[in-house]
Amino acid sequence: MKNLADSFSEPSTPAPAGRTGKAVAKPLRLGLLTALVVGSMIGSGVFSLPQNMASGAGAAAVLIGWLITGVGMLMLAFVYQTLTTRKPELDNGIYAYARASAGEFVGFNSAWGYWVSAWIGNVGYLVIVFGTLGYFFPVFGEGNTPAAVLGASIALWIMHAVILRGVRSAAVLNAITTVAKVIPLILFIVLAAVAFRNHVIAQDFWGNAKLGSVFTQVRSTMLITVWVFIGIEGASVFSARAQRREDIGRATLLGFTVVLLLLMAVSLLSLGIVPQAELAAMKNPSMAGVLDKAVGAWGAVLISAGLLVSVGGALLAWTLLAAETLFTPANGGVMPKFLARENSHGVPANALWVTNGLVQLFLIITLVSNATYQALISLATSMILIPYLFSAVYATGIAMRGEGYAPAEGARTRDLLIGAAATVYCCWLLYAAGPKYLLLSALLYAPGVLLYGWAKRERGARLFKPFEVAILVGLLILAAVAAWLLSTGALGL
Repeated sequence: MKNLADSFSEPSTPAPAGRTGKAVAKPLRLGLLTALVVGSMIGSGVFSLPQNMASGAGAAAVLIGWLITGVGMLMLAFVYQTLTTRKPELDNGIYAYARASAGEFVGFNSAWGYWVSAWIGNVGYLVIVFGTLGYFFPVFGEGNTPAAVLGASIALWIMHAVILRGVRSAAVLNAITTVAKVIPLILFIVLAAVAFRNHVIAQDFWGNAKLGSVFTQVRSTMLITVWVFIGIEGASVFSARAQRREDIGRATLLGFTVVLLLLMAVSLLSLGIVPQAELAAMKNPSMAGVLDKAVGAWGAVLISAGLLVSVGGALLAWTLLAAETLFTPANGGVMPKFLARENSHGVPANALWVTNGLVQLFLIITLVSNATYQALISLATSMILIPYLFSAVYATGIAMRGEGYAPAEGARTRDLLIGAAATVYCCWLLYAAGPKYLLLSALLYAPGVLLYGWAKRERGARLFKPFEVAILVGLLILAAVAAWLLSTGALGL
């Protein structure tokens, strides 16, 4: 463990340009940046992936869904690589690209949506951790019993204390857990490949009448496949802490490639071991059930242990991402100043307290609402679609205008096509999400306006520009509709 941590060590350097506050000690190199990308993408999603995919699609639709997602997410990976090269002065891309594209209010909402997605996802992680422990200790149930919430709360605040000791220390720990959680996935793939049977995957290969048309089945896979890829922008979020700017794009592509291969193998091999209908009825984490079928009970124990390590690392990575997503806009004046304060270790401590405070609140709410893991991740995924769209649109825009490009540079046409493809993909995702989660997302976006107004008053700046007023009105109307539907019981998690 010591040798692995040492291999990521870097010398202390001053803070990168564009970042205010204290000097950033020991900035992040390629290894840690890649681990942040892989660590934030590989969390709980992969362990529930076989059942999640099979619940709405047959093998053919699953394969098509992966092809669409693979191409779409590759375009997004290229978008973040391009933007870090063409706009090196912009830190924390999720926020900065939206702000540069359409102003402060849009930039704020991009950061706000990403942050809400991050901490809701962390609630989902904690629910499934204790749901997994419920397999061995029934008192934890599905992860939303009083005992589970108590255990999750203790785990949350232990992690909080670890991060307060330093971002880089937490990043090194994340790198170690990333290696640890990839090992059981590789073991699963090897064992599943040996147990794979062609006649099993051939059953209802194109689905059945209950699943609907192939188009319907493919659409049902979209939020699931996006959820397991959320984190692809992780290196971009930490751009201010990177030692070399070019490592951000490299880390994004390396992380994407590793995770895509792992996820496709897990979902498709599972359909060759357990028939689709049986797989769809499995309890999550369904990888445990699949390996139980393949090699026996010890396989389920292996996967359950792997999930606990994996989610622990993902919680760490996503808590870092969430705090950084509040910290950078606060430095830019679009969030209240108190969120820009760091402790003696250079950690955005106030942003961290706010983030984990809301995770704690929602853990308590799960006792009342009985919110399931699947509902939480669907909501978290829908919240992040708008920030992804803003990034894709901005990349398309700078390629069209030639910003950051040399005259007649050939890469400009390529980047324009990539940005346009990523934009189309993001729009398709918004359609696939459906009205339910878009309305719930609007309800969660709306309270952010109060925080934005707070930041504007601190600066004595004008609150909204005319086009921002139109955005605000549309957002509030959607939020009001969502609130009304919730009150009538027509909408819910």
